Amino acid sequence: MSTTTTVQSLTLDSNGSRQTKENKKPEQAFAMGGYSFPGIPKFDDPYKSRQWQLEHMAAAFRVFARKGFTEGTAGHISLRDPVQPNTFWINPFGEHFGMLKASDMVQIDEDGQVIGGNRVAVNTAGFKIHGAIHKARPDINAACHTHSPAGKAWSTFGRPLEIISQDTCTFLGIQAVYESFGGIVLEDDESDKIAEALGETNRVAILQNHGILTAGATIDEAAYLFTLMERSCEIQLMVESTGLPKKHIEQKAAEYTAKINQDPVGGSLDPSPSVS
Repeated sequence: MSTTTTVQSLTLDSNGSRQTKENKKPEQAFAMGGYSFPGIPKFDDPYKSRQWQLEHMAAAFRVFARKGFTEGTAGHISLRDPVQPNTFWINPFGEHFGMLKASDMVQIDEDGQVIGGNRVAVNTAGFKIHGAIHKARPDINAACHTHSPAGKAWSTFGRPLEIISQDTCTFLGIQAVYESFGGIVLEDDESDKIAEALGETNRVAILQNHGILTAGATIDEAAYLFTLMERSCEIQLMVESTGLPKKHIEQKAAEYTAKINQDPVGGSLDPSPSVS
């Protein structure tokens, strides 16, 4: 996932025709006043990168708790380790999201064995789902999945979110639907199907009768996409409840908005992750 995407500013002339101006990076397009957003931090030392990301991982869990994304022991966030990329970090099994610190995270290998960090048990379903995703998608460094209320509700339709708002333009072309439910993910077969449904380039997925899943180049991006997707599920359910015809965003405007919103920098513009 490149952090060097450029976008063109979009304007309308007096006749309503579309015109484009100079190419800008997303951090330049978002900000003005003579300064640009600094973007995603870069570290020469992978150990410093690990610590920074683990701290943001803990922050993401706390935001998820505040937003009510917890459901018993279900739910997990994972982070590919920058020091040992064939391993990843995940939350300890049974610990409430709102209490987690960076030092609580557990490092596990491709076989699900604890090899570092907090040496406690991890959720089997969490390992199966995240292990399959990290193995299939080397471009993904972080993934989030919880049984959040609106995500669970919308997942019962087995349908993608529609492009009906500026926010949902973010999901244009990167949204998948896993049109099945094989029970609690305790076997490789089901987790492999989820990873396959996510595909080679998608970053968000509706898991039918289960919930939602997001992934990104950073913890911030994956967590931001999750909060955005959960809210978008809630909004779509509200819209559907009216029974009235919907106005979808026209393709060119949706593509332009998506190009800005989908850059990993976009998910880093808010505190880690977005809070409201």
